[in-house]
Amino acid sequence: MKIKHKKILVCGLSLAVFVGMICGCTEADRAKRNVQQEADNFNVERRLSVINMRSDKPILELTGYFSLSNNDNHELEVTIEVENGKYKVDYIYLNDWTMYTVEDISGAHVDKYHYEINFLPEQIIPYTFKSKD
Repeated sequence: MKIKHKKILVCGLSLAVFVGMICGCTEADRAKRNVQQEADNFNVERRLSVINMRSDKPILELTGYFSLSNNDNHELEVTIEVENGKYKVDYIYLNDWTMYTVEDISGAHVDKYHYEINFLPEQIIPYTFKSKD
């Protein structure tokens, strides 16, 4: 009889925690998670801009389908999807004088609302990087 009460108590507490987790999420939290998951699965075209804060000039601009994460060495780890299902990994070192921004260009189809980010064109110089591969 004691075991049955413990099982019921554990099930009830588990259900309460689960319901609390579901109810604690806002629509924005769910949309953010869905967009991030779509981007990490290479389904969203994005633009990464790294800017030198001393000179206010862009150092690097990357546009494409990529996943982005930080590591413990102050580096951005950028996993890029290239043609024919191949992937490349680039590392971008960040210090006190650099910052980065990531913009979703194509947007993920997980929310019905639209937004727009505008950069001053004179601040971002177009770059073309060519691989030796």
